[in-house]
Amino acid sequence: MLEANRKTTVEHWDQAWETDIRMKLPSALDVGIRNLMWLLRRYARPGMSLLEIGFAPGKLLSWTASILGMKVSGLDYSPTGIRTAKELFTSLGLNGDLRCEDVFDTTFNCGSFDLVCSFGLIEHFDDPREIVRRHVQLAKAGGVILIVVPRYSGLYGRLQHFFDEQNLGLHNLDIMTPEAMAALAPSDAVGEVDAFTYGRLSPWLISLEKRWPRLISRSFSMIVNSIGLIQPFDINPLCPLIVLKMVKLSH
Repeated sequence: MLEANRKTTVEHWDQAWETDIRMKLPSALDVGIRNLMWLLRRYARPGMSLLEIGFAPGKLLSWTASILGMKVSGLDYSPTGIRTAKELFTSLGLNGDLRCEDVFDTTFNCGSFDLVCSFGLIEHFDDPREIVRRHVQLAKAGGVILIVVPRYSGLYGRLQHFFDEQNLGLHNLDIMTPEAMAALAPSDAVGEVDAFTYGRLSPWLISLEKRWPRLISRSFSMIVNSIGLIQPFDINPLCPLIVLKMVKLSH
C-alpha cells in the first residue's frame, strides 16, 4: 500500500544519482542551495542531532556537518545515492550515520533527533500524511521538524508545465500552498505549526534544458541565479519553496 502511494521508485532515484558529483561542499553561489542554507541556520545549532530524510547525494547534509557542526544522520532508500553520499563524506573527512533504508522501515529509533528535515520529498507521495507523521515520530520531544517542497502551485508550476510536464507529474501539486502544507501536520503529535513561502528567485525548479538548447538554458539559468543572489528580501510570488515547520509535543 505504501508503494502504491509513491509517485517515484527506487529505480527513478538510482538513475537520478547515477552521476558524478564534485567531492566538495555545496556552493552558496547556487541560490537554490543558499536558500536552504539560510533556512537551516535559523534552527540548527552546533552539537544538535539532525536527520535528513531523502538526503542523497548528501551535499546539504555534508554542509550541516562541516559548517554548522551538527551530528548528522541521513536516510535514503537509493543504493546509488547512498554510495555517492558515503564517498562524499569520506572525501571531506566527515562523520555521518548514513543508512540505506526505507523511512517506514528504518533502524533509527523514534524520538532520536533534535531536528528532522527533508527537502523535496513528501511531494512525491499521493497522500503525504503518513510520511509527515514519520518525520515527527523520529524527532525528540520538543524537537523541530522542517519539511520543504518546491512551489509548483504558481509561477514555477506554469513554467515547469511548459518545459517538462512529465516531471511535474511526479509531484503532488495539491499540497503546494502554505494552507495545504499546514493541514498535513498531525495535530495529536505537534504543538507549534507554521507554513510559509520562502526563498529568493531561483531558476533551478524549471527544466529549461527540455525545450531550449543546453547553452541557452544554462546561460539563462545563470543570469536568473545571479538575480536571486542579489535579491535583498523574499518576494512572495517569486518564492520557490514552501516550508512546513513543526515542533513536537513534549508529552
